[in-house]
Amino acid sequence: MSVGHTEVTTRATTTPEPVVTCEDHDDCGIRDVLDRLGDKWSVLVVVELASGVRRFRELQRAVTDISQRMLTLTVRRLERDGLVTRTVYATVPPQVEYELTEMGHSLTHLIKGLADWSRDHKPAITAARAAWDAQ
Repeated sequence: MSVGHTEVTTRATTTPEPVVTCEDHDDCGIRDVLDRLGDKWSVLVVVELASGVRRFRELQRAVTDISQRMLTLTVRRLERDGLVTRTVYATVPPQVEYELTEMGHSLTHLIKGLADWSRDHKPAITAARAAWDAQ
């Protein structure tokens, strides 16, 4: 609770049916997905790769403010999870390209849904934050 927040928040009297449930009481595998997509950079890299094959430097330019090291870690993790493929060409210097896998492309539909939701609710979230901060 913040210093200025002293009101009690109450629950609605009726609880809607949950949209997502885990019948066997585990995490439904969502923790692994959130570990990957909950970081700052993975979704941005997936969004960029949704447009097609990209070389490392192209990704670095497109995903602003990402360091070379962080981009390397991010694409390695996405590759490990089967969302991205990495192709190395035997040139001097070596040329490396990244591309979404079929599973990676299937994720873009969910990311689009999240982006649409974010855009649609941005004014309400901004207003809620302003109201909270004014308390």
